[in-house]
Amino acid sequence: MATAPARVPDLTALALLRDIACTGSMSAAAEGLGLTVQAASARIRAAEQQVGGPVLERARRGRRSSRLTTRGVLLVEWAGPLLAAASDLDVAVAALRDEPAGEDTVVLAANPVVAECLLQAWLVDLRDGPGGRVVLRDTPDPAAAVRSGDAAVGVVSTPGPLEDLHAATVGSDPLVLVVAPGHPWAGSDGVDAAQLAGTPLLTRPPGAGARPALEAVLDAAGAGEPVPPRREYAADAALRAAVRAGEGPAVLGRAVVGADVAAGSLVVVDVHDLDLTREFRAVWREGTSPRGTARDLLRIATGGRIR
Repeated sequence: MATAPARVPDLTALALLRDIACTGSMSAAAEGLGLTVQAASARIRAAEQQVGGPVLERARRGRRSSRLTTRGVLLVEWAGPLLAAASDLDVAVAALRDEPAGEDTVVLAANPVVAECLLQAWLVDLRDGPGGRVVLRDTPDPAAAVRSGDAAVGVVSTPGPLEDLHAATVGSDPLVLVVAPGHPWAGSDGVDAAQLAGTPLLTRPPGAGARPALEAVLDAAGAGEPVPPRREYAADAALRAAVRAGEGPAVLGRAVVGADVAAGSLVVVDVHDLDLTREFRAVWREGTSPRGTARDLLRIATGGRIR
């Protein structure tokens, strides 16, 4: 099992160094992060132990100055993407908090597929633009949550008509059939819809991952109801690992398996005459005009097509 990196300082220490570099002041950087100077010094000492040397120059009497050493400068440069990613993650995690809704808060109904693929980028754009707060309502049926008034906006990943709702496409995700290199399909010319429907696949649980879209596509193609899966996995990461281990084929998002395919640990198998593209649609109640944060979120999600 993987462990936390032993030589990477914690995020607060990295942010402290970044702010010292920007302000030229230990006390100002500490205050900006809500730390005392003593607490900031302790963070710096811990960081120096982890990276193997001083990150701040020493002034007279051995005290730390507010000038970064070469090691400190490099650490700040290298930590930039990590701190930016952490800031974006902080914005996304805020949507998971069940806090009382304020007047500038919108409830977004979505399933985990949408949250995994799209939500973080929207929330970051919302933070960097008009602001407002989004609370995520995790549900397998976002359309029902919007119809009932439990959510102002929903995002669905299954095809078909949506009664009593407006809908706008907000993205798509090509799905691919993948197997381990040693699987018989790896060296084949591909499979057809009937073969795919008749093969026990490794999948996510009902309503999760690519499974709803795959079932809808197979049904539309007249391939019949898929046979029961070989095994279900709670997360795409576990599902990918099982496919790599040769436990069976699976249908996953192309972006999810891109690194595995590039590394040669998974092989994409062609599926004849079957469009496996999954479409994401934002939905809101018919006869309503979203306002405030809901409108801003829809504008971001649709790339400006809704204003």
